[in-house]
Formats: sequence, C-alpha cells, structure tokens
Amino acid sequence: MLTMASCGLLCPPFKRMPHSASWESISSLLVTVLELIQRSTDFLAKKGVDSPRLQAELLLAHLLHLPRMQLYLQFERALADVEIDRYRELIKRRSGHEPLQQIIGSTSFCGLEISVNRHVLVPRPETELLAEQGWTFLQRLSGNPEALDFATGSGCLAIALAVHSPATQLAALDISPEALELARQNAERHGAADRIRFFQGDGFAALPQPSSFDLMLANPPYIPTAEIEKLQPEVRDFEPRGALDGGPDGLLFYRRLSAEAAPFLKPGAALMLEFGDGQAEAVRAIFEDQNWIVEKTIADYNHRSRIVIARKPV
Repeated sequence: MLTMASCGLLCPPFKRMPHSASWESISSLLVTVLELIQRSTDFLAKKGVDSPRLQAELLLAHLLHLPRMQLYLQFERALADVEIDRYRELIKRRSGHEPLQQIIGSTSFCGLEISVNRHVLVPRPETELLAEQGWTFLQRLSGNPEALDFATGSGCLAIALAVHSPATQLAALDISPEALELARQNAERHGAADRIRFFQGDGFAALPQPSSFDLMLANPPYIPTAEIEKLQPEVRDFEPRGALDGGPDGLLFYRRLSAEAAPFLKPGAALMLEFGDGQAEAVRAIFEDQNWIVEKTIADYNHRSRIVIARKPV
C-alpha cells in the first residue's frame, strides 16, 4: 500500500503557483487544473471573450481529451509543461477571438460531430430547427424522396437529413470548393457520402438538368452588407464573408430563390429557409409576390421568427 510517507519519497515535490504569477509565466511552474482554469478565465475576460470560464474549461477538456465535467474531478491534477504550453497556444488563439469551434475543429449539430474551419459557417442552434423541420417532412413521404441543401457549407443540414431520413437521396450545392471538400469529409464521417451528391457552382446552374426535388432547404446569407462590420469579431473576422453577406438589405438570396427555385421542385414540394431576426415579414412578402404559398414561419428558441416554410407556386 502506498503511504503518505512513501508518496513523499516517490512523488516529485509540488509547488503551488503563487497568486501573483502572471498567466504568461505559468509554464515554469507546476500548476493544477483548477489554477490553470482560473488564470485562463481571468486572461480571457480581460480580452473581452464571452463566457470566459466556459471557454477556458472547454479548451482544456479538448486538450486533455476529457469530457468537460471530468475536469471537476481532476482539479488537483498537476499538468506537465508541454501540456501548459499547448494550452497557452489555444488560449492565445481564443483571446484573439478565433471561434472556439474553429480552434477545436468541430462542433455538435443535431447530435452529430461536424468538422468546421474558416471556409464554412459554424452551425448555429437555430439551424437545428430547420434540419428538424426538414427530416420530419421527409419522413412523411413514401418511396425515396429527394432533397436539396442549397449553400451547404459544412454539409450539416444535408448530413442531418441523411441520418434522420435514410430513404432520402440528397444533393448539396455550394459555390465554395473548400466548403464542399469539408462537407464531403463530414458526410463520410457519418456514413452518408453514398446518399449525398455534391455540386460546386453559383446557384441552380450547377445542378444536373433536369432536377426535381421534394424538399429544398437553405440557410442563405442574410446579414445586410453594412452591418457585417458591427458583428462580433468571432463572426466578422473568422467566418467566410460570402456566407454572411446578404446584400444591401440582407434579402438578396431570398429574392433569387423565390424567382429561381420553383422549376427545380416537384408539385407539392416544400421550400424551407432560415432568415435573420426581424426579416420575417419581408421574406414572406418576397415569396408571396412570386406566387409561393407561404404556409408558416417558425420561431427559434428565443421566440423570434427564424424559418419560413413555403410551397411551390401552382
């Protein structure tokens, strides 16, 4: 049995980090998980990072390959210098407002781990509502329905539909070849690559002719151009401008989709789109002007209208 006395002989001496030690100097000291989190939290807070304690914990859990809550069981664990050096680099990147998801390299979407990088938007929680509406619609259809994910980005929507509606054949379209490469990798990761065809190009011209879908869904760019500079630096400086910029009023792509999408949909097919806060009435008007039947809009978790569901005009 290992006694306290024998531990004193076998274990290296442990030196607490002095309270006055700066965050930058911690690599030269033996530091516990808790102390490292506390110092990193203070550092991130001074840099204006939101939820600094949570960010510090998530980065450390990523580094140590642990579930975040396991950190609480290892608060007294001393970290090696090499671990501290690697953690410092992660904290430095986050202090520069690089998104946590890009630093880690992935994020969770509808329970699926989706790889992300600077070529794609980081999927937002409200987009999970769009995915759920999509697969619920497809599950009600017989046979092998077909669906299009317009401006697929990371592929998160197409992959979620493939996982939750296994009978569906999907097409994923994006203008960015880098985004499509990442989407392919994500599809392979989740065993969906054999049911998703990827097309690169600017809009519907990239699709095979003719194409006819039971469902089209998209999270198009909807930020007004002038407002992009006002966004959080995590979004403004690190996410692709082309996936954000919706033109002068943010509605450029809704006008385009309302005018161009119908020939690519079957009779009775649905179009489901995410839009920005405060854009519900304008988006409804755009589609009704093109004779679409706007069935409803759906609110997000903050009770703000975020999704429009329309039917192909007859």
